[in-house]
Amino acid sequence: MGILDFLSHERRYGPFVPAAEAAAMLDGGGLVLDVRSRAEWNAGHCEESLLMPVDELPARLGELPKDAPILVCCAVGGRARTVTDFLKAQGFDAYNLGGWERNPRHKG
Repeated sequence: MGILDFLSHERRYGPFVPAAEAAAMLDGGGLVLDVRSRAEWNAGHCEESLLMPVDELPARLGELPKDAPILVCCAVGGRARTVTDFLKAQGFDAYNLGGWERNPRHKG
């Protein structure tokens, strides 16, 4: 994804947490929550993230930490923004990471 594509996605789905901030959150014990479908996950993902598809989220909220930042990602940021807003409303410390490839620990 080029810079213009990124800026377009951020305008539409952002704001996205800055990469350096995301890395610091992960270093401090944060979690990357990938809310894409299992098929999307199987096509590519970062091993250091937790898959929790959007449709499973309500039933699995108890698996998420209340005492650590949660960086939410999806394909480009739309679902991540929705889930981030939902998690914040539930009392979680959640941030929109955007597309899963923005994960600071992604090796691709």
